[in-house]
Amino acid sequence: MTDAADPDDLAERKMRFIFAIRSRGVTDARVLNAMERVDRGPFVRGLFADRAYEDMPLPIACGQTISQPSVVGLMTQALQVQPRDTVLEVGTGSGYQAAILSLLARRVYTVDRHRRLVREASALFRELDLTNITAITADGSHGLPDQAPFDRIVVTAAAEDPPGPLLAQLKIGGIMVVPVGQSDTVQVLIKVTRHEKGYHYDELRQVRFVPLIEGLGQAD
Repeated sequence: MTDAADPDDLAERKMRFIFAIRSRGVTDARVLNAMERVDRGPFVRGLFADRAYEDMPLPIACGQTISQPSVVGLMTQALQVQPRDTVLEVGTGSGYQAAILSLLARRVYTVDRHRRLVREASALFRELDLTNITAITADGSHGLPDQAPFDRIVVTAAAEDPPGPLLAQLKIGGIMVVPVGQSDTVQVLIKVTRHEKGYHYDELRQVRFVPLIEGLGQAD
């Protein structure tokens, strides 16, 4: 078995990582560049650290997961983030998605119901000098009314329907990407675009995410 610390092996695994993402439909040059620049390695800890460069979801603390990289890429691509955008992410998790968004947007707000995840992600953001991310412990299903409206919203947990408070916090012309469906059945990734007279919904693909839960997690 090749030593995971071998620089040549690590470079090859990272190269295969980006190739896998491209082969699964992530073609936007800005998104690919951001995913090349954000090393997934520091966001995967413990027993699964050696699998950080595989295109698969992995367990993290608080019973959550770090999403499959190609799904992260496809969701980011669907958001069509512009350099002056303010983005809300619901479900900080490991912080990986927010880190990628920070290279594409002007400002990223990310919320999670688990204090431990917010604390650990914030430490990583500081370590990586990602200064345009604000991580907050909050009930993400209610969004962040004080910072609204947002140009883009991404939800990394599945709701039964696109949450009303989040739809209301989306700017006219804004885009939200959210997995919709019961946690124990097939979920569909939905792209919501807000127009002057309402919302337009596009189904993107089937996915599996942890459920969007109201309230804060237990003290951790």
